[in-house]
Amino acid sequence: MKISKYILGSFLAITASASFTSCSDSFLDEEYKSGYQSPYLETEQGVFDLATSLYANLRFWFAYDWAHATTQIGVDEFSIGTDNSNETWNIYDSRLGPSVVTQNGNTAAAETIWDQMYYGISSANKVIANADIITDTDKHNMVLGEGYFLRGYNYYRLCAQYGSVVLITEPTEGVVRSFTRSSEEECLKQAISDLQQAYNLLPEKSIETYRGKLGWDKYAAAHFLAKALMLRVSERNDSWNAAYKAEDLTNIITLCDDVIGSHHQLAGDYRDLWNWTGTDCATETLSEWLLVAQFNKDAAADGRFGNRIYSNFNPQFSNGVFGNWIQRGQWIGVDFQRCRPTEYNYMCFDKINDSRFWKSFRTIFNANRNLGTSESYSKPDNTPDNDKDNEKYVVSNAGDPVIMFIPNGVKGNNIYYSDDWDQYNFGLVGSSTFQYNGKDVPNAILQYTKDGKWNTYLDRSTKTSEWKTYPDNVFCGLCKVEDGTRDDEKNDYSSRDGVLARVGETYLLKAEALVRQGKYQEAIKVVNILRARAAYKAGEDRTLHTDGNQAFENNIQYDQYKEQYKAYSKTNTYILSTGVSDFSHATDLQIASYTQLPEEDELILSKLNGVKGYNCSGDYERMLNFIMNERTRELDGEWVRWEDLARTKLLIPRAYAFNQEVAKSGTLDEHHLLRPIPQSFIDGLVNDDGSPLSQEQKDALQNPGY
Repeated sequence: MKISKYILGSFLAITASASFTSCSDSFLDEEYKSGYQSPYLETEQGVFDLATSLYANLRFWFAYDWAHATTQIGVDEFSIGTDNSNETWNIYDSRLGPSVVTQNGNTAAAETIWDQMYYGISSANKVIANADIITDTDKHNMVLGEGYFLRGYNYYRLCAQYGSVVLITEPTEGVVRSFTRSSEEECLKQAISDLQQAYNLLPEKSIETYRGKLGWDKYAAAHFLAKALMLRVSERNDSWNAAYKAEDLTNIITLCDDVIGSHHQLAGDYRDLWNWTGTDCATETLSEWLLVAQFNKDAAADGRFGNRIYSNFNPQFSNGVFGNWIQRGQWIGVDFQRCRPTEYNYMCFDKINDSRFWKSFRTIFNANRNLGTSESYSKPDNTPDNDKDNEKYVVSNAGDPVIMFIPNGVKGNNIYYSDDWDQYNFGLVGSSTFQYNGKDVPNAILQYTKDGKWNTYLDRSTKTSEWKTYPDNVFCGLCKVEDGTRDDEKNDYSSRDGVLARVGETYLLKAEALVRQGKYQEAIKVVNILRARAAYKAGEDRTLHTDGNQAFENNIQYDQYKEQYKAYSKTNTYILSTGVSDFSHATDLQIASYTQLPEEDELILSKLNGVKGYNCSGDYERMLNFIMNERTRELDGEWVRWEDLARTKLLIPRAYAFNQEVAKSGTLDEHHLLRPIPQSFIDGLVNDDGSPLSQEQKDALQNPGY
């Protein structure tokens, strides 16, 4: 039983009793309408219901384009596809400011995180202030711990994005329009104090009679307490954090050990994390989860925000660039291509030995429409036999592969090179046909050419035979968030829980703390635990593909759309990419010494060294970047990347080195390590005497550079 089943009832009770609003427009409005004058909220049941509703605040992180705009693009891992709704968040140009210039209705606003975090803080303040009304000790401690947890979590997220923010720790009464920003040191102290209180008060395990299996427990608090401490000791705060470092790093390791030794344990197989088969399936109660935003099929319980992230990571597979053989829909996903992996994202993985790549990415799409001979999508004119009857691609059956991404490693290989055609790659207009199991595959896309060219193809349609780059909507996409339970192509929310923290990250927090203590070999030992899970087991089928689209087999629409569902492939291109077909032996990802990092890491370091004057030749810099690489391999696309790179001040060198759009724009600089304070907040403030702020006062409230 998931707690989301309770949330609706709590919201309705609060709404009926307190004129509660769920769609407030601004920070100031949230403060006013979180006053909760209703007597109901001063009763034991009212406080309990309000604490239950705190869980819904997490859903914000999985709704609409702000989910990826503020956490996932403009970094080394992801750029954007051809949709430029949030281009400014990716390239950090002048449109990214206190009032973000709107490209279209999907553009993420400057104030979204600010307003929604304070919305949750307001409710948490009310819970904390009134928790003593609850007389049952266990229930009291749980509710109070939940209030402290959400407040501490939200202040942590605010500090991670904005640095210095406004501290409000008491319920507000009436319209309050006079606020000051506290220093980042003070704000992080508050977040750390709140999360420590939550750690002390929350139960060892969720009390299922109240919260189901996914209620917050002390280990969720421990994990985020470790993250808040890590933010405090990270490079962005080096101007003031020296006195905290030694004790904070020791405490981070203790907290991480506490989580690692708890009932929260790593899933046995990395595939288990993403092998989602439907709403409330067993995957959603894995012990590895520490914090999730809960969703289900009850539309009435969606609350303020539904889960829309299923559309973020796919290439534009239904577009004409691939030949129109695939109809998108709830059976195969939606291809909004908001997040396009960079070359770094692919080259980070050992694709022969590391299963995390193949269990995180989808490499094959099958046909589900326009079957037969293509009349509009021709093979190249220079096919070897120049047979006029063989100029059209033939895709005979639904389920035949029509898109095959072949991520063949950094150096490329010669498996597919044709001396006769003097050509290595194939697929898309202008290149040679490819056959797989005797069938035409119109789009077979290699990551690297024979000469090491990334994401390029030789355009045979021109007489000069020039090298071209694939369009930005052509890429191998992440598949961790797919959902086949939806009832509509794009106008239905996902019922899949959104992951905000898991034990895999806890190990990496511990490893990073050890690196910061100079204990590099101990850090390697911790990372090796995750790498042991990531290695293939002896006899494991490395060609197996699973993602959340498989849940469509249990969808009530399956019989109606089972032909369309054939677009989903249960295999991948592992053998085509690696040339390895013997799966009898386990693979090995263990690292013997921090002085001998894996080949892919050394290549990344070599590309990074010297970018914007950055020097990563020392042991500390090498190991910190190794941890960032390992965070990509383990946490790819899991909504943490911008904050990680901003706090470590690695955003500038790594984004310039690996995000082509950032490098081309050239506008990313030091002030972008913090987000702009929303102008809507600043413009709503007045002095204590009610007079408007001067321009000088407004400027002083803003982060430098905006």
